[in-house]
Amino acid sequence: MAGTTADVPAAVSGGSAGGSGGSSVGGAVGGSAGSAVGSAVGGPVAGPVGVAAAGRVPAVAGFAPRGGSAGAPKEAGRALRARVPRAEQSRFEPAADRPDAVRAVVESNQGRVPELTPIRVGRMAANPFAFLRGAAGLMAYDLAGTPVTGVGAQLCGDAHAANFGLYGDARGRLVIDLNDFDETVFGPWEWDLKRLATSLVLAGRVAGADEETCRAAAQDAVGAYRRTMRLLARLPALDAWNAIADEELVSHTDARDLLGTLARVSEKARNNTSARFAARSTVVDESGGRRFVDALPVLRRVGDAEAAAVAASLAGYAETVQADRQPLLARYAIHDVAFRVVGTGSVGTRSYVVLLLDHRGEPLVLQVKEARPSVLLPHLPAGFERAAAGHEGRRVVAGQKRMQVVSDILLGWTTVEGRPFQVRQFRNRKGSVDPAALAPEQFDDYGRMTGALLARAHAHSADPRLLAGYCGKNEELDEAVAAFAVAYADRTEADHADLVAAVRAGRIAAEEGV
Repeated sequence: MAGTTADVPAAVSGGSAGGSGGSSVGGAVGGSAGSAVGSAVGGPVAGPVGVAAAGRVPAVAGFAPRGGSAGAPKEAGRALRARVPRAEQSRFEPAADRPDAVRAVVESNQGRVPELTPIRVGRMAANPFAFLRGAAGLMAYDLAGTPVTGVGAQLCGDAHAANFGLYGDARGRLVIDLNDFDETVFGPWEWDLKRLATSLVLAGRVAGADEETCRAAAQDAVGAYRRTMRLLARLPALDAWNAIADEELVSHTDARDLLGTLARVSEKARNNTSARFAARSTVVDESGGRRFVDALPVLRRVGDAEAAAVAASLAGYAETVQADRQPLLARYAIHDVAFRVVGTGSVGTRSYVVLLLDHRGEPLVLQVKEARPSVLLPHLPAGFERAAAGHEGRRVVAGQKRMQVVSDILLGWTTVEGRPFQVRQFRNRKGSVDPAALAPEQFDDYGRMTGALLARAHAHSADPRLLAGYCGKNEELDEAVAAFAVAYADRTEADHADLVAAVRAGRIAAEEGV
């Protein structure tokens, strides 16, 4: 019977147990449609249309079955506590064969543009928080040895504290949400939460906050995640899907100490547009159009053949954009292409900016960014789909749309000379809070805000009733994940120190300050 303990998959710890042949905990992007947990909690129903059901309307694939108990998912979540006690979520024991930090960085540089990897290393060596940002793969290796419930969600895959921010919607209004999905994959919900909590501890330490403040921020993030999931579990499905409007978010999370900071970031974000970037980065060319100007090493005009290949790929990209937006793209002409260095973990991947102009000469800048396989994929526990995506750009776009409340209207994907890319607007009124620059009294507020945002994102793919049942009402989970975060922050500081020592010894090249 749906909702019984027998319908919940076995908890997974350290990559053992769980099942085989696709995800036992829900369809990944591009994965299978049905799941054991999905059936237990009102998820998709596997099987053909026309399965016998009470009444004249049959059960239909892709829809919830009729007659299930509304409380069954929450009870199934509670039952998971017996298999994975919440206190166990504090556990972190590095594997005996864990790669050292320097080797992990070197291996993660493979396949990147060689002359840019010293910039990536230099950025990671700046401080332990920066190291964590560039070491999502190493953390995934470590998380593979930690307890998980077996319940899956669409993951950001890199949910550190600096990957939340502002961006513009189709009407120019600012939205607060997760904003980077290069590593998105369907996997254990705990992994995103633990990465967020760890990043808050490290950002606080870099900012000079005391240890109590850092731990409190991590604990508050988990508490906000838990309370938000309970809130979503009580709402009708459609209301839960669209819940926590951004104007309500600060009051919902009691983040009043962030108001001034958010106001300043919002003001900057409103001016962070394609037009402003084009005004700073382009000049009028001999034909009366515009072209990019080199600003080495961050921005570099590419050669004619490379520019032609990128421009030609946009024909395929246009076909992946939502059909009602395609006529908008058709009003722009492509004028120039440049290579642009981006991010910390992304440095060394191929990333282009493409300048388009409309009939008035007003610019639109698109980012065409290489999409590599998610670094989480090899480390997912048994029972989660480990097969490579059909197109990595499509994976990123699909994951982003699944997690965000509102996404860029021009999201799409393409292929350039055999490599998969994602495409999106560049400088789409984007803005972000630098968590390492927050005042000590703001850290717990920022933790609560980001924890609530992560819960909202996870609830689009995981039943909030199931997660609310596991997370519960008390602070046991909050304290456990905060303890993990402190322990993993200590490990990251040691990894960062190893990288800095290797740079100083000349064992790995680094270009700092870029």
